[in-house]
Amino acid sequence: MFEAGLLAGKRILITGGGSGLGAAMAQRFSALGASLVLCGRREAPLAETAERLRAGGGAVTTHRCDIRDAQAVEAMLDAIWREAPLDVLVNNAAATFIAQSEHLSARAADAILAPTLHGAMYCTFGAGRRWIEADRPGVVLSILSTSTITGRAFTVPSAMAKTALLAMTKSLAVEWGPKRIRTVAIAPGAFPTAGASAQLRPDGRSEDPASRVPVGRVGSHDELADLASFLISDRAGFITGEMVVQDGGAHLRSSGAEDLLRWSDAQWASLRASRTAC
Repeated sequence: MFEAGLLAGKRILITGGGSGLGAAMAQRFSALGASLVLCGRREAPLAETAERLRAGGGAVTTHRCDIRDAQAVEAMLDAIWREAPLDVLVNNAAATFIAQSEHLSARAADAILAPTLHGAMYCTFGAGRRWIEADRPGVVLSILSTSTITGRAFTVPSAMAKTALLAMTKSLAVEWGPKRIRTVAIAPGAFPTAGASAQLRPDGRSEDPASRVPVGRVGSHDELADLASFLISDRAGFITGEMVVQDGGAHLRSSGAEDLLRWSDAQWASLRASRTAC
């Protein structure tokens, strides 16, 4: 649906770019002519994704970086800029799991807030500062959630973090718009990935995610990658401060957590025990 050179000349950093939706976006951006920088905490998936993209002719570098650490983010951005400046930042890295909120420890809540909110904020402010200092345009795309609209029981820290990032997206659109920096977001619905499914759909949660979706199916990674490609491209140059929902209408029917209201205390206790055992 796009011409081959839509993203030619763009240098794009994708956090959490080694797997899942990050890897899917990387594949599409590369096919459209972009050069990529992928970062993540684990070296193996980064290397595997980079190797696959290079085999297809893509220009890819990787950085192992824990974005929860502000100093590590700054060091990574310095290293990236020494090679060449970025044009686009994609805030994709996040963490979440289902839990009864009254049983969440401060450490457990911080394990979600640190990469999802703080890490995205560190990356955004760091890239934005460098763009502004060099008088360069830039784009920040953040992958959010429909919990920013509905709220979501049993993943409260994630809903809080994503909603804060939506506020960042809207606020920076105004503050940085005169500096030629756009901020946009996508709120995906059910786009199953191995990592998210393991945390959000443990044993005992048998409801088919597609059953909540008016169009009757889950999303494909290619669909999200296409939307992301458009939003970061120059063709979307008059869009900023907006979040595009891509969920097949699911949030109009459900927040996505109602089935968990039927869980018994024994089911929740079993889930907590399984995590402790790990």
